[in-house]
Amino acid sequence: MSHPETSPAIPTRILVPIDFSASSRAALDTAQELAARFHAEVVMLHVVPQFPAATIPDSISEAALMERAREEAEHKLEITEKALAANGITTRSIVEIGVDVARRIIDVVEREKTDLLVISTHGLSGWYPLVFGSTAEKIIKMAHCPVLLLRTPKPESDREATTGRFMEWR
Repeated sequence: MSHPETSPAIPTRILVPIDFSASSRAALDTAQELAARFHAEVVMLHVVPQFPAATIPDSISEAALMERAREEAEHKLEITEKALAANGITTRSIVEIGVDVARRIIDVVEREKTDLLVISTHGLSGWYPLVFGSTAEKIIKMAHCPVLLLRTPKPESDREATTGRFMEWR
């Protein structure tokens, strides 16, 4: 007999945090394969990192900067959704804004009742992990669902992924 609070053995909803890096593309590829095998939904999540206001020049509106980042992410994820749907994968995307990216991801895991979280070890984090710790490490410690952690090579640079099976992320 299983308990209602335990995750099912077969995932029905797979969450993939996307930062548009080659590593997050690898996580999305893996999630797509699992979704096809288990007839699961893929939920792509992009968290726009919100930095303290002191780090943004006065000449730039923080609200405008966040809105532009949100719109850009929504556009990229829309293209990705169409590509996944063309491959028969049920998918949707979510864009959030937050200072603590890992906490925001965990909030979405809980809100969306995620059965499986697929993440990679390296992304477009730049200086952030040096100061605040690895996002993947925090997620592993906080997640209440199974986490599939893909060990990906550290990127030579923090450039966006520009090629792949699905689409261009530019």
